[in-house]
Amino acid sequence: MHLENLTYGIVGLGIMGGSFAKSIRENILSQNGAKGRILACNRSTACLHQAVSEGVVDEIFTSDRVSELVCRCDVLFICLYPHATLEFLKNNREKFKSGAVITDISGVKGIFEKALPEILRSDVDFIIGHPMAGGEKEGYAASNAKFFINHNYLLIPQEYNKPENLELMRLLISEMGFTRITETTCDIHDYKIGFTSQLCHVIASALVQSAPDEQITAFGGGSFEDLTRIAMINANLWTELFISNKEKLVDHIDNFINEMETMKSLIQSEDSQGMQDYLNEVRLKRIKMGSIRSIQK
Repeated sequence: MHLENLTYGIVGLGIMGGSFAKSIRENILSQNGAKGRILACNRSTACLHQAVSEGVVDEIFTSDRVSELVCRCDVLFICLYPHATLEFLKNNREKFKSGAVITDISGVKGIFEKALPEILRSDVDFIIGHPMAGGEKEGYAASNAKFFINHNYLLIPQEYNKPENLELMRLLISEMGFTRITETTCDIHDYKIGFTSQLCHVIASALVQSAPDEQITAFGGGSFEDLTRIAMINANLWTELFISNKEKLVDHIDNFINEMETMKSLIQSEDSQGMQDYLNEVRLKRIKMGSIRSIQK
């Protein structure tokens, strides 16, 4: 299938759904002779009308008309919270277009690996995915096609995925600007994302909450701002992500607390040499982490 001739569906036209729509429009459907279309569905309608007026999407559907969208889509992005994504799949099981490729953007994957085999029809392929891109703000107004450029996309192939559909997703992801495609398992995804994303949000939130007063930031020099940018958080989404990945996330929190206790002990005991050794080890480890990321790019 040629990407420029496919019908794309976006369910949930927020920051990520909007960015997918804009990226597909700019990078794929702007080609001469392109016959593809973008259909979008969202609970609130203001963003739908904005997307149409901007020429980003071709047709819009309210939630009560979503069945009219899903039956026409060759590729469908479900940009909802994890459990809402599963509910959407259950509720629309018989309505998906035969041969459709469906994917998600959820920050936890274990729940999909367990539930998908019982939900999906054999003629519909669900490819588990996670774009590692976006911004801290919410809503379609914050979406941007440029979010995806030079970023990483995680794919979690399953035994039931058809090779040609996986290849289609890889091509589509690349055309949208992602330069790294990392293929992994649901278990590894949840373990590593639990550390690199969820734990970071936990720490940022706890750091903000630990402030003795709001005026303390008048003495900020940038460190607090850098560490807590992600604390401006979507409470509903991150609560679901934290709890859905609780076993792995709690393990990471325990490890972090152990390291905090180590540093606390070194400070309390005024162990200058021990602290210097600890911080030098931290510095070298962080440099190695940066080198690994550069190699992966």
